[in-house]
Amino acid sequence: MEKRPLVLLVDDEEDLCLLMQMSLARMGIDTHSAHCLNEAKKFLSGHQYDACLTDLNLPDGNGLQLLEWINAHCAGLPVAVLTAYGNMEIAIAALKAGAFDFVSKPVNPKHLEQLLQKALNKPAASSQPQENSLEHKMLIGQSQPIQQLRITLKKIARSQAPVFITGESGTGKEVVANLVHRLSNRSEGPFIAINCGAIPTELMESELFGHKKGSFTGAAQDKQGLIQSAHGGSLFLDEIAELPLSMQVKLLRAVQEKRIRPVGSDAEVDVDFRVISASHQDLEALVQQGRFRQDLFFRIHVMDLVLPPLRERGSDILLLAQHFIQKISAEWDIPPKQLTARAQDFLTGQYYPGNVRELRNIIERAITLSDDGSIDLPQLQSAPLRQAAAPFAPAAPMPAGAVPAEPALGARKLPEEGLELHLEKIEKDILLHALNLTHWNRTVAAKKLGMSFRSLRYRLKKFGLDADEA
Repeated sequence: MEKRPLVLLVDDEEDLCLLMQMSLARMGIDTHSAHCLNEAKKFLSGHQYDACLTDLNLPDGNGLQLLEWINAHCAGLPVAVLTAYGNMEIAIAALKAGAFDFVSKPVNPKHLEQLLQKALNKPAASSQPQENSLEHKMLIGQSQPIQQLRITLKKIARSQAPVFITGESGTGKEVVANLVHRLSNRSEGPFIAINCGAIPTELMESELFGHKKGSFTGAAQDKQGLIQSAHGGSLFLDEIAELPLSMQVKLLRAVQEKRIRPVGSDAEVDVDFRVISASHQDLEALVQQGRFRQDLFFRIHVMDLVLPPLRERGSDILLLAQHFIQKISAEWDIPPKQLTARAQDFLTGQYYPGNVRELRNIIERAITLSDDGSIDLPQLQSAPLRQAAAPFAPAAPMPAGAVPAEPALGARKLPEEGLELHLEKIEKDILLHALNLTHWNRTVAAKKLGMSFRSLRYRLKKFGLDADEA
């Protein structure tokens, strides 16, 4: 018969311990109860537990002290903390100290069950060689910053704590968020990525929280929101700084209480998800400016991941270039091309304001321009998309009796490729030019182009220029 899990409950409220024991027994989980810090240490010294659930306030100490003792003597044991409603600062301190998760009092049996299911469902250890592991396949490179990032990722993945990812545009924030999910015990659940800057303000609440039929004009049927779609998995909020303040309030409650209310509904829905967020903007500065809520900042800013810019990754540049050559060649069904020595020197000497995304664009363009099996300097230095587009000016009136000149080569090609495709190419060139001028700062690029940030993000998605790689 399979051995039943054993969980240690630590709380001085004996009635609460008894209620939790009854709830966990229905789940097939055995429990021991300790009512103070010293008693908990004795239990932990004499038994092997699968998880521990502790109150923060104990007669002879606190849950943070117990957590510190467990980290020193029972490394790897998942510890969740019980916290009174509104005592969020201490709960976040516990998460930063290594707690697996927390649950608010009064304890919701459903939340308790979901928490322990995650705690007991430990990620399986990979039997593959290290170089074939998931983190090596998704994070290309051998530089010291990337090796340290892999180590941090594996530690963070074991927790349920919110993760905040920061880094320059193009450093691969969505790739890393997906890796956190896939390394965690939520890997069998969904990974839902939301670009907060790409959703129109008037549709944001409906998109995130869902709506009931008839709740507003055009709501012809019930719709499940993106947050509910992440139930049992991870929710990635990219460019979270773009959320309006009104939505930040609603998101804070969803993250804190794990409950949402669809638009037009009278009932709340329980949602079990881990939140991962990212931004290339300085959230602390936005908090000071009153553009981002401080309480939401502290709630999502528990575990930090800082992604290194490509220029600080040394030889990873060539490893990534080879990776993109193989990937693009396979997608286009062509033989992979070889980088010449001059091409390799050129690539390793660039600054890469657009980081990994910029490198991929360079390689894709070079493959397109190469007529043989190699990529050399002419293909890498030939950057027509970086050149400024000539301003449009009205044509001068044609003198009477003059014969129209023969159309230029570009104009003769226009009927062959079609007006729509021709205009799309022009639009893509202008977008890339603005992005390169602003070092891939999309907010500044949008201002230069005279369009909203959301319009720019829509166009980048349209041309496949908004997918992060790492």
